Amino acid sequence: MGTIRSGMDADDGYRVLLWNGGSGGLPVNETTFARILQQQGYATGLIGKWHQGVNCELRTDHCHHPLNHGFDYFYGMPFTLVNDCQPGRPPGLDAATRSRLWHYTQMAALGVLTVAVGKTCGLISVSWKVVLGAASLVFLFFVSWYASFGFVRRWNCIVMRNHDVTEQPMVLERAASLMLHEAISYIERNKHRPFLLFVSLLHVHIPLVTTKQFLGKSRHGLYGDNVEEMDWLVGEILKAVEVNGLKNMTFTYFTSDHGGHLEARDERGQLGGWNGIFRGGKGMGGWEGGIRVPAIFRWPGVLPAGRVIHEPTSLMDVFPTVVQLGGGEVPQDRVIDGRSLVPLLQGAAEHSAHEFLFHYCGKYLHAARWHEKDSGRLWKVHYMTPQFHPKGAGACYGRGLCPCSGDGVTQHSPPLLFDLSRDPSEAEPLSPGSEPRYHAVVARVGEAVDQHRKTLSPVPSQFSLSNIIWKPWLQPCCGTFPLCACGQDGGPR
Repeated sequence: MGTIRSGMDADDGYRVLLWNGGSGGLPVNETTFARILQQQGYATGLIGKWHQGVNCELRTDHCHHPLNHGFDYFYGMPFTLVNDCQPGRPPGLDAATRSRLWHYTQMAALGVLTVAVGKTCGLISVSWKVVLGAASLVFLFFVSWYASFGFVRRWNCIVMRNHDVTEQPMVLERAASLMLHEAISYIERNKHRPFLLFVSLLHVHIPLVTTKQFLGKSRHGLYGDNVEEMDWLVGEILKAVEVNGLKNMTFTYFTSDHGGHLEARDERGQLGGWNGIFRGGKGMGGWEGGIRVPAIFRWPGVLPAGRVIHEPTSLMDVFPTVVQLGGGEVPQDRVIDGRSLVPLLQGAAEHSAHEFLFHYCGKYLHAARWHEKDSGRLWKVHYMTPQFHPKGAGACYGRGLCPCSGDGVTQHSPPLLFDLSRDPSEAEPLSPGSEPRYHAVVARVGEAVDQHRKTLSPVPSQFSLSNIIWKPWLQPCCGTFPLCACGQDGGPR
């Protein structure tokens, strides 16, 4: 729910930030765990992807930048990986809009050309001034959109060190080694003081750029190779923790932000992973395949090794967990949806502190779960589900990503009910005939949803059209705009 409370969720439009040169991003009034730990005397570093915005009004205001949200060091991509970052790959960033704009340009140009030919042949009585004016308008329309969409790699695929752009556009093949070097260097620089290091890996994400040493290593194609390389990167970071004598005093948490992206595939095969027995995937709101992610903790001497916890938790729990471990306090002036995992991890609590969890797709509540502690049953209620296509498929292969609302979703009244403790695949929806408590469970979850909605307050949308569009005066640039180009660490290309 953190995103819907901060305005970082969409209504019916875009669901992520599209440009480094947009004005949307994590609002300045949000408090991150990095800021709280920074106030507690921790060094705070972020290595890797950010994708929470950069600027608001000026190229140098850095209002959404990591350094304005509690991190004292940043090295990585202010954006995220997209196909456009790798030369030769098909367009990935808002490809549908780009295709429509190109089509409109071609049609308008054809119309002007037709009028010009008619004028030349004496078939149309119109002045050349009108023809030239129309041609100028078509050209201006083309420039207005091609200035952004024609240079996606240059504008979005960049590397920054703190506030400075050091590589534009970035070379993906060396990005992994640079990020690893930065992470290890950060650990070495701060080993004599408390530190927080957030490594937001570029793996595993399309276009799945993998170094030569790992190509062909996995039986699962390019995606598997990329996972193998990620595993090695994580191992090298953990090795640095041990080499610097920090193993028994460092809390390490490894996780993913969503399940596999089932629609990501090409002639090479599946590029977005596999979600096992779980239904659905990334961007689908409520289905388990997009929600269930690994959570692996390590803290030798404090957390018992090999213990498996079968309790519903949330990525929102990272915030209060890290804050508690850092000796801080969560803000008291706002609703905090996360719950500290410390009691659960240390064995002081048997169950997750979450009785209910609410699953959104954009601004739309698609599903809610109820962990009924007395019985141990885990109920899941779906109010909306995406319509998979082609019919019978397990994803939205015709769209690239399932929609959150509109004609592409099915509204369920009465809602679908599943018992995840017995049916984790969400294969058999329950009915009053198969589950005597059907109406009572649906009603209880409905009450929780109503109470939850009362805690929501309107906030400005960070994904509005005015925030999403590319603004050249906000574009991070090394050199003189628009001639932005530099090699590693700011040197000329």
